[in-house]
Amino acid sequence: MKKQAIAALAAIFMATAASSATPILVHRDPGCGCCEKWAAQIRAQFKRSVTIVDDRSRSSFQRSHGVPLRLASCHTAVIDGMVFEGHVPINDIKRVLAVRPRGVAGLAVAGMPLGSPGMEIPSQPAQSYQVVAFGPSGQRVFARH
Repeated sequence: MKKQAIAALAAIFMATAASSATPILVHRDPGCGCCEKWAAQIRAQFKRSVTIVDDRSRSSFQRSHGVPLRLASCHTAVIDGMVFEGHVPINDIKRVLAVRPRGVAGLAVAGMPLGSPGMEIPSQPAQSYQVVAFGPSGQRVFARH
């Protein structure tokens, strides 16, 4: 039993170490400044390199990663094999990565709501918005902000 527990802990450690070394890929509409602000927050929280790609044909990238058209925003990120469309809050990203719900490929925040990560504007009130989980099992609200 002890050997199994040690093996399980070693596997968790190895997966965490491999995950933390994996760079984060962000495809964005060329020159979008709010995407850089969101990516800076991701870089700081995940403590990993973030590669930003200016992608004039990002819609193809979105489709190939299963992002529903109605959930489109200005950037698409791939973190640890999951897809994140738009200004998804970091705590929601961390939660879905930890849980990895069956049938969920990623999370999306449609549009560019004020007050979402990267869209903070001093003296402007935050808009309410939804974080939507999407994937083979369909779409559902994951969080409300």
